[in-house]
Amino acid sequence: MIAVVKQSATEEQISHLIRWIEKRGCKTDVSRGASDTIVGIIGDTTRIDPFLLESMSIIERVQTVTEPFKMANRKFHPQDTVIDCGHGIQIGGDNFQVMAGPSSVEGDNIFEIARIAKEAGATILRGNAFKASNSPYAFQGLGFKGVELLVAAGIENQMPVVTEILDVRQVEDFVEKGVSIIQVGSKNALNFALLKELGKTDTPILLKRNPGSTIDEFLLAAEYVMSEGNDQVILCERGIRTYEDRVRVSFDVNIVSVLKDLTHLPVVVDAANAVGYTDYVSPCAYAATVAGANGLMLEVHPDRANAREHGGQALSPLAYKDTMDRIRRIRELIAD
Repeated sequence: MIAVVKQSATEEQISHLIRWIEKRGCKTDVSRGASDTIVGIIGDTTRIDPFLLESMSIIERVQTVTEPFKMANRKFHPQDTVIDCGHGIQIGGDNFQVMAGPSSVEGDNIFEIARIAKEAGATILRGNAFKASNSPYAFQGLGFKGVELLVAAGIENQMPVVTEILDVRQVEDFVEKGVSIIQVGSKNALNFALLKELGKTDTPILLKRNPGSTIDEFLLAAEYVMSEGNDQVILCERGIRTYEDRVRVSFDVNIVSVLKDLTHLPVVVDAANAVGYTDYVSPCAYAATVAGANGLMLEVHPDRANAREHGGQALSPLAYKDTMDRIRRIRELIAD
């Protein structure tokens, strides 16, 4: 349920309204726009009489929200959320950012890759130190040593960093070590205990879509984070599982425009994981850009053949630079 407050309402009257709602066991989410102030009411709204609420002098109208996700809903928060990622980098609204780097942090070469990523236009450094591998015998990442290397490379190049967390017990260490954006991978996108714990932090969270999740289920995963107080959630499409086996997963390009309609949260696309093959990564990135994504995730590696993981979906430095140049031109065209 949402209550649209009249422009003439004072801050004191709005505060009184919030206390009245919360006294009835519901939470509130206040969104102040240029013309409207919207009070979102979350919880057991049967305790709130909508007719009584609408009769209050400061209320313009009351509207029921039928979707199961509330705080992520654009009806609650009509303005786009803009998230500060650090180093002056913002994502959301009119801000478009590219997150680039290796799939995994492998060692000191992360400093070289960071320079390559930034020189071609990336603004956020990506690289995983913990790997959620399907096989227990595959490369599992460098652990916290990898986190430290990534953060150091980010500081050297004045770039925020994004890396994946696997376990609820790692949350405090990720925050203390200065991870700018904590990534929840597709396998953990339904790990509700982890999502709730991350919701207790004030660190931006990049949430990848589980390959079997519907759009509503994806947004409800974001809701788990937001319901604990952290509204800095970046949604990331990375492909869904279908009957198609020519590509790793199927890139659901239409989700970008659907999410932009349903939610105020920033939407990015992981073009590398969405198709899984280098030859298709750049076209996927171009499509996501045209569709209106707020950003992209790309993998770049100077020695793809010897990458510890996913060399077959990474771009060479030359291909990466060409892709970034084309993305810039596409953005200039669609802005006209």
